[in-house]
Amino acid sequence: MAEDELEGGGKGRSTGKKLVMIVVILLVLALLAGLGLFLYFYLQKGKAAEQEAPVAVAEPQLRQRTDDVGAQPGGKGDAKGSKEPVLVKKASPELTRFEYTYHEMQRPLLANLTNSRKVIQVQVAIMTRYDDRVIANVKRHELALRSVALDVMRKITEDELSQPNFRKDLAERIRAEINLVLEKFEAFGGIEEVYFTSFVVQ
Repeated sequence: MAEDELEGGGKGRSTGKKLVMIVVILLVLALLAGLGLFLYFYLQKGKAAEQEAPVAVAEPQLRQRTDDVGAQPGGKGDAKGSKEPVLVKKASPELTRFEYTYHEMQRPLLANLTNSRKVIQVQVAIMTRYDDRVIANVKRHELALRSVALDVMRKITEDELSQPNFRKDLAERIRAEINLVLEKFEAFGGIEEVYFTSFVVQ
């Protein structure tokens, strides 16, 4: 009879242990399911926010001048605020876009090639996305800009003419020199591209 009681007590304890284990497993599963649902809805909310948010094009950084620290940038042609030009944005509901402004220099540039009887004549136009102060600076310093562009052209050799990227490289060299002159006189360049509207080698 004592043995029967011991057997009954052992069965009761093992049934209690099984019940506790089942409850613990159910709690762990419930916690995991809750965590899974939370992550699922959180990720769905993030995807929806990304789809609704407008895509922005990165803006080029303006170089900060030490004498204008703390100054608020001015608007298009605004004499107040920063002395440096600012990017001019287009009105667009979806993307951040910028206005492109072009300016063609008044007269063509004509220069002799190095150690050659050939001459090169080009008509140069510049492009900027900054406000009208950049174009005003170009017009104000056009003589100096023409001079440095001619200096670049005078260094061209006949061998360079046959290179596949010659015109592109020449435009980049002229752009770099023009920006250096504008930075020297106005503390800001802003010329992003140089184009040739006519190009003759004779």
